[in-house]
Amino acid sequence: MDIATLKALKPSEFEEAADGYRATSDMASTAKEAIENKITPSLRNQLDGKAMEAAVAQLKELGKDFHYIQTECALASTALNGFAFDMAAAKRKLEAAMEDATAAGCAVGPDGSVSFPAGSEEVDGKVPEGGTVSPSTSATDPTSAAMERQAINMHPNPNFGKAIGFANRIGDAVREATEADAKWAPKLRALKADDDLKVSDKDWSDVKSDQDGVSEAGKKYLDSFPQPPESGDPKDNAAWWKGLTDEQKSAYISMRPDSVGKLDGLPATVRDEANRIVLDETRARYQLQFDSIPKPPTNEWTYIASNGWASKVHTDEWMEWNEKYGERYDHLDKSLNGMQAIQDRFDKTGERGLPEAYLLGFSADDDGRAIVANGNPDTADHQAVYVPGTTSDLNSIGGNINRMVSLWDVAHAKSGGQTVSTITWLGYDAPDEVAKDARHDSYAYDGAPAFNNFLDGLEASHTGDTPPHRTVIGHSYGSSLIGAAAQKGTLNADDVVFAGSPGVLVSGADEMDVPKGHVWNEEGGSDPVPELGRYFLGGDGSIIPSDPDFGAHQMATDTHGHGGYWDPHSKSLLNQGLVVVGKGDDVELKPSYGTFGPPGSWDHVK
Repeated sequence: MDIATLKALKPSEFEEAADGYRATSDMASTAKEAIENKITPSLRNQLDGKAMEAAVAQLKELGKDFHYIQTECALASTALNGFAFDMAAAKRKLEAAMEDATAAGCAVGPDGSVSFPAGSEEVDGKVPEGGTVSPSTSATDPTSAAMERQAINMHPNPNFGKAIGFANRIGDAVREATEADAKWAPKLRALKADDDLKVSDKDWSDVKSDQDGVSEAGKKYLDSFPQPPESGDPKDNAAWWKGLTDEQKSAYISMRPDSVGKLDGLPATVRDEANRIVLDETRARYQLQFDSIPKPPTNEWTYIASNGWASKVHTDEWMEWNEKYGERYDHLDKSLNGMQAIQDRFDKTGERGLPEAYLLGFSADDDGRAIVANGNPDTADHQAVYVPGTTSDLNSIGGNINRMVSLWDVAHAKSGGQTVSTITWLGYDAPDEVAKDARHDSYAYDGAPAFNNFLDGLEASHTGDTPPHRTVIGHSYGSSLIGAAAQKGTLNADDVVFAGSPGVLVSGADEMDVPKGHVWNEEGGSDPVPELGRYFLGGDGSIIPSDPDFGAHQMATDTHGHGGYWDPHSKSLLNQGLVVVGKGDDVELKPSYGTFGPPGSWDHVK
């Protein structure tokens, strides 16, 4: 790039183009939301049969197309703004150098050379003549810099040194613009789709590549913005986000969706947008990797004779495959199952009045993380946050999401017209195995800070005139995490519900950091976990929420086993729903507690 090109360049034109791309992204986002949350649900509720199924399938693909357009256009907008930012900085340096040169009586040539006037005083009886200098490489070449300094010191005309400085500043500005152009050109050229009409896994995988490229090139641009608070406090996060311009918000989501999606305190709509980008990118990348791995041999098992008996063993062929591919194949397979379960929940919006879903957290790393809300928690009158227990991971997220769908159905029906949001919070590393892992409290204490931050974030992002009524629900080891959260921090909740709890690491309901009389417990028939947990997790026969001395309201249940507390149409589920919408007085209690009156009047509860 030469000086004339840089002088003529108008960064504002690129900024205007960026605004156009961002507007297109916003329109695509609006269209996507209309398809997923209005048109498709309406179609499902009004029609049925194969024609409806075919139309819904086409609308689903159209929604994917709009999401791709939304994401890529937002990224193009950010890239153009980043390019304009870099070029504007170079142009400002050029203009400042030229203005300073003119003020000093120098003239700048079209090639960046600087002509300087004759000296004002005689040197050795002679007035030093003027001349012309060109930009040098002194800024990057130590040898040139040393020679230049020597020449300036030896030159009789003081204007010579000034001209050298102006010329070098001009050269630096042009060089900076040239480097920015070379840096951004391939990134901008990469922001294009292939020439077919289908958004494929490869297209979404390319989005991640584009994102990384724009993020790398746009580091200076992003660094010029207000940075996220180092403290990670949800209130600080919320204030930081509110202080950003629309351009800055779009840039953060475009270049750092994984970071934005994790920030407690940001609006649910923002976290959902960011996390859905990460979800689609990850799913595409994982699917491509999964498809590239040879499928496991069909002859996995064989029999060998041993002491007159036939023993079942893996074939050598399968063992060889498993050693080479097994671990990665298993991780990809389970992760893809979990991602499909999340997508299935998105696709169910509108069925039986089910509200839109929000993806408030997502990661496929290790066992995976996922936080999924039914209904917008930022506008809900009642929030319920459910923490699943041992063996919970991304692969099993579907069952935990469905539990909160069932709870939403009941709570919504009992809410008296108020709004409800039920949230599945798998934001911690749950124990993988009962015997080996669930006996340790480290999983609970390690996950407790993230849970407390999430609850505080719900408080910070809520937009209603009055604070929401918030219930936290812990199943199995999830109840232990809630106990650890109350013990080690401030549990930002109004009610606590335990289901199948093996112990909560505190000795009484009065330690749960909620108002008196607002701790509830369910123990279903034939659920072995509560009694096992007394010795397993506590290790010494410690008190558990099912014990009368703990002080929790013992809710009546009609379900059996460890996982039935959310069975549709059950008393166990109904009682939870009543607590969620603040109707604890209507909860049916176990007969042995019935003589104490309604929950609000229980004087014996600590």
